[in-house]
Amino acid sequence: MPATRQNYQEDVAGRANVDDTPELLAYYDELDDLNAGALWTVANKIEPWEPQSSSVPMLWRYNDLRDHVMRSVDLVTPEKAGRRVIYLNNPGRTDVAAAVGWLYSGLQVMHPGERASAHRHSASALRFIMEGSGAYTIVDGHKMTLGRNDFVLTPNGTWHEHGVDEGGSPCIWQDGLDIPFVNAMEANFYQVHPDLGQAVGYVVDDMTKTWGNPGLTPVGGAWEKAYSPMFKYEWEPTYEALSKYAVTTDGSPFDGVMMNYINPVTAGPVMQTIGASMQMLRPGEATKAHRHTGSYLYQVAKGSGHSIINGQRFDWQERDIFCVPSWAWHEHANASDRDDACLFCFNDLPVMKALGLYREEAFGDNGGNQPLCA
Repeated sequence: MPATRQNYQEDVAGRANVDDTPELLAYYDELDDLNAGALWTVANKIEPWEPQSSSVPMLWRYNDLRDHVMRSVDLVTPEKAGRRVIYLNNPGRTDVAAAVGWLYSGLQVMHPGERASAHRHSASALRFIMEGSGAYTIVDGHKMTLGRNDFVLTPNGTWHEHGVDEGGSPCIWQDGLDIPFVNAMEANFYQVHPDLGQAVGYVVDDMTKTWGNPGLTPVGGAWEKAYSPMFKYEWEPTYEALSKYAVTTDGSPFDGVMMNYINPVTAGPVMQTIGASMQMLRPGEATKAHRHTGSYLYQVAKGSGHSIINGQRFDWQERDIFCVPSWAWHEHANASDRDDACLFCFNDLPVMKALGLYREEAFGDNGGNQPLCA
């Protein structure tokens, strides 16, 4: 039986289409011995016609996960675990512990009086508060109090720690990081604070009070770092802004009423590698389908509804998390004809745009909506 090997042939002009011969197979073996290979045997695989994500659309139901997240409190301490987190594992990305694409996500839980030690790393991180009271984060000496649906940054290279005040209640939040991406770039560093904790050197919530005033920036407030100085984005003003905007716009046919969280200094994304948005689906609203490069992880901040991703329907409610892989068709619908629904999303859009890799396409058939898979 002659030797065989995978040969990604395509009978299309301009694509590799070389038939195997005994002489070529022997040649390929010789190249293997030199840790080399013939491009035409893999060109069609490594240069696909369009993005081929290994991630699959997923929905993680909060009601399914919550008891397991809470059980971890009885099993490990923050001191032993470093961070007591249950991470979300996409079946197509288990090799890198990613929720979608090159993005990591997990649910972290802390009880009143607990504190995770201060540390820093090359990966950029964010937190989105899901439940509880008394949570706080300290970033480079700036302490921020946190409530439900608040969004907080811990940018790459910043010292940060998390905890819950003694008078608070058990808190759960979603962690989002670009750990898989930074590891793929072979650029990740991790360091534990020598004192295991930071001194608070500023007025509590000072960064939001300084930089979070609409249309205003502080005189003499120099900020030269590449990430946003507004470490905390509160839910109430975010929802108020969406509600005001909804009165003035028809919204996007693909995303409803959507606003980006921004760096108030540059009007760009909140961090170099991670962007974030909040979108509102008005009562009864259903969007049309589109797709774009980049990976997207959604958390339901308010309401209930469903999304159709590559023809598969996912029904969601508050605190559920779902992902849209790169170049996957997707559309969203609000289940209520009386109340709005809001979706928080973080993504790798800053990377896609900075590298000139962003593309978007509308679904052109069936009135702009996908047929459901059987």
